[in-house]
Amino acid sequence: MREPDRTADGVLRPAEPTEPTDPVGTARPAEPTGPAQPHRITRKAVLRAALAATAAVPVALIGGPALARTFTPDPGAWPLTPECDDGDHPTPEQTEGPYFKPHSPERTSLLEPGMPGTRLTVTGYVFGRACRPVTGALLDFWQADVNGAYDNTRFRLRGHQFTDSRGSFALTTIVPGLYPGRTRHLHVKVQAPGRPVLTTQLYFPNEPRNNTDSIFDPRLLMTVRDAGGAREAAFDFVLDVPQDPGPGPGPSPTPTGTPPAGTPWAVGTAYRAGDRVTHGGRGYVCLQPHTAQRGWEPPSVPALWRAL
Repeated sequence: MREPDRTADGVLRPAEPTEPTDPVGTARPAEPTGPAQPHRITRKAVLRAALAATAAVPVALIGGPALARTFTPDPGAWPLTPECDDGDHPTPEQTEGPYFKPHSPERTSLLEPGMPGTRLTVTGYVFGRACRPVTGALLDFWQADVNGAYDNTRFRLRGHQFTDSRGSFALTTIVPGLYPGRTRHLHVKVQAPGRPVLTTQLYFPNEPRNNTDSIFDPRLLMTVRDAGGAREAAFDFVLDVPQDPGPGPGPSPTPTGTPPAGTPWAVGTAYRAGDRVTHGGRGYVCLQPHTAQRGWEPPSVPALWRAL
């Protein structure tokens, strides 16, 4: 079992009290959603779509959207991480606090029999500076229990895992409780193989204490939705890892097994490279595998479609 490295962040803060104040409540009602809003298609979004199209999506999104963050409730909210457009800023660092413990067990679920709390699943990807997925990245999570207390004796609600070949991860846990001075949050250390450790924290949207927590950073907000009494969250990390951006779309691939020319473009269809569609009275060929969604119609996304 690989042990995550511990790094000093140079920030000294008072020890966080462990006495509970506000236990986690029941799952909140789903937030109202408005009509779909147009959004700029980024290289990162296209790559995430391609990753989702080539393998099973994370467990929290089975039967749902193909992209990890399609369900964002507020199109005008802060981005979850800086948009990774071939060399943007990495995910912000934050203090690890007083409760980090090395040597956590390797596991993707922190749940234990009889553990109280609202079930939470967190999924996402780890990207480098060129928006390419990082395989084998280490993620070490730790958090408070439903009463706001940390287990400093054993490894309750602590564990680490590694991203798969697509750079994706999935964590099953509970919504953490509150304790004095802090808003609701998860701790995490992320490390690409052979690279420095990123220590940071993830936050929940629409928490009253977000406005009074001096450590809170809106760039670290997860996207969260209710799911039948549980909650599902998504977050993508961008590590400060140099990467070759790789080749562009290039020339149109040779169609193989494509649908007949004239098939109309349709939302929800899983397109493969070389598939042909019609839209607005014109024909197009697919350049990258993806699952179609509103706002990605040809010809508005040249990275995905080329006019015939």
